[in-house]
Parts: sequence; structure tokens; C-alpha cells
Amino acid sequence: MAELLITVVKILVIILVVLTGVAYMTLAERKVSAFIQWRLGPNRVGPWGLLQPIADGLKFVLKEDFTPPGANRALHALAPMLAMTPALLTYAVIPFGGTLPVFGHEVRLIVADLSIGILFIFAIASLGVYGIAVGGWSSNNKYALLGSLRASAQMISYEIAMGLAVIPVIMFVGSLKLTDIVAHQGANPWFVLSQPLSCLLFVIAAFAETNRLPFDLPEAEPELVAGYHTEYSSMKFAMFMLGEYVNMMTASALIVTLFFGGYHLPWVETLPFFQANAAWLALLQVATFLAKVALWLFLFLWVRWSLPRFRYDQLMGLGWRVMLPLALANLAFYGLWSLKDLP
Repeated sequence: MAELLITVVKILVIILVVLTGVAYMTLAERKVSAFIQWRLGPNRVGPWGLLQPIADGLKFVLKEDFTPPGANRALHALAPMLAMTPALLTYAVIPFGGTLPVFGHEVRLIVADLSIGILFIFAIASLGVYGIAVGGWSSNNKYALLGSLRASAQMISYEIAMGLAVIPVIMFVGSLKLTDIVAHQGANPWFVLSQPLSCLLFVIAAFAETNRLPFDLPEAEPELVAGYHTEYSSMKFAMFMLGEYVNMMTASALIVTLFFGGYHLPWVETLPFFQANAAWLALLQVATFLAKVALWLFLFLWVRWSLPRFRYDQLMGLGWRVMLPLALANLAFYGLWSLKDLP
């Protein structure tokens, strides 16, 4: 019963942190864009504009929920949920700290330490594109349909390179568990140092998988109005946006976990104070993980407001002619490199 209660508490805490983070990512998006463009951004609703996400949430709740004539009403309502739910499920296997002692219980700071953790994330994350495809098709709108088809093609093109980029990491660790990958980096150099090309390929594919600039062709306002969510309004539109920002947070957490040491902070964790105080060490690890994720989220925003969008033929060419051959060559190199350790 205690284990069940601890698991429920961990799930609730993660959902609360993620949804709060998403709300304030919308504010950070506008603040960062304003900083880059030499503007102020939201600064009227609350001190420094900190209550702006609450005002936006109220606006979404109060707006009319309109379904266009000719749309498939059931699928039109289902699509935003299909886009949002997989993004939240992936956090179940991402470790955000070591072990926290609570009232005599050793609480592991992960919801489910699956032996197939990385495969679980790829399997669940792949389902998110179904929400986009269903939303585009069910809207009975040509712009929305084109946007959903672009998202499907983009996912197929870049998920292959993303999977191939992770295989060398799995080969080095010998496990699919994300906790083992983090533990390996705690005792060895981070994989960004030992496998820089794998990291670069994964980061580029993550940008494409989250449909963020310079890969936001499924939305592409100049030619597709708003892409797959052209016909969405009110809370349905908000759920699509929620799914996009949660995907950004998931991608950032995965980049940190796979290539930047996860929750580990080199040398600081070995200080006598943290070695003698397990609770403070666990809190340090959580703070380290959140700080690393925040830095990558800032990079997502920085790239959006700095780089132009690719043309669609450039997007497909990069995925199949550049990313895929590089990922295969990288895999072959590390495969041959690993042979030297065999007896």
C-alpha cells in the first residue's frame, strides 16, 4: 500500500510540474522572442507578466468551441487528446533523481524503471503523430490535411535517424534502462563527449519530431494558415499546444538523460556534505536535472526566433540524404570500435 501511495504521489507531482512548466513556457516563449527582437513582451498581467499564462488559460476556456461543418465530430474531438496523452506518458520512465529518503522509505525518483525504457519512449512518442493526422483529416480542411500529411512524413523521416543515433549509447551501456544510462555517465564521461555525432543527430531529429522551427512545416503559416490545427479553437486548440510544449520538455529531458549525464553534477556530488546527507544529494540531483532541461528548453526557443524555416524539399532531403547516412556511418563506426573490447 505504501508503494502504491508513493507511486501515485510521484505521478501527481510530475503532472503538476509538467503542466506548470508548460504554462510558463508560453510566457518564456514570448519573453525570449521579445528579448531577441528588442521588445518587452508581456508585462501588464501581474508583476513582470507572470500571471499572463493564467489569463491565457481563461481565454481558452471562455472562447467558443467551434466544430466546422462537414468535419467528423467524434474524431475532431478525439485528436487533441491523442496528441497530448502520449507526450505525458513518456515521463513515466525518465529518471529525474537518485533516491530520496522519506520517513524511512527509500523513494526512487522515477515512476517506472522499465527494462525497455528507451523503447517505451520511442513507442509512445510515435503515437503522438496519430493525433495530428486524425486532427488534420477530420477537420475537412485542405490546409489541415496537408499539415497532417507533412507531420506524418516528417516523423517517418527523422525517427529513423533518431533511433539509430541512440543505438551506440545502448551498445556502450549494454542496457535499455534509462537509469543504467544515467549511472554509466555518472562514472564515465558524458556521452556528448564520447559520442558527439550521436548527440548532434539526436538533437536535430528531436527538433524535427517536435515540429519546431526550423522544422515546423506541419504548421507553416505562410502557406498552410496554421496547418493541422487550422480548424481548432478553445480548449481543443489549447490541448494541441499543450502537447507541443510537453513534447519539447520530453525531448529536452531525453537529451539531458542520454547525452548530458542526466541528474548527475560532476565533482559536486562527491563533496563530503552530500555524501553524508542523502536527502540533500537527491534534492541537488533534481535541481541539476531541472536546470539542464531548462537550458535545453531555452535553446528550443532561441532557435525558433533565430533561424528561418526549411523548404519542404530541403526538410526531406536533410532527413534521408544527410541524417540517415550519417546515422548509419556513426553506428558502423561505434560497432567496429566496440569489437576491440571483445576477447
